[in-house]
Amino acid sequence: MAGLLKKTTGLVGLAVSNNPHERLRILYSKIQVLLQTMPQDAAYRKYTEQLVSERLSHVKTEPDVEKLEKKMDCGQIEEVIFQAECELALSRKMLEWKPWEPLVEEPPPNQWKWPI
Repeated sequence: MAGLLKKTTGLVGLAVSNNPHERLRILYSKIQVLLQTMPQDAAYRKYTEQLVSERLSHVKTEPDVEKLEKKMDCGQIEEVIFQAECELALSRKMLEWKPWEPLVEEPPPNQWKWPI
């Protein structure tokens, strides 16, 4: 659908998406599945779930690409797709890193003080 509206994004390296709604549905669904495997009280899960659910509802309810871009207010739809791809990659990394688990050892005494 977006392919019919525009021939280029005007951004180097970012091609026009032929089916942005389907692509975003797939990406957001994959992110939601990954988030379900994280602890419910994990901050990353809470805030990412909220954002992804909101954006997915926009994708499902707004068939017009231009209106969807305005609703999301995150640039062109291709940029939103790129953001979703990056979020999916980050979600996989977060599962690997497990930042919700306690520290292996105590941090040095002044690690969080700034300036030293």
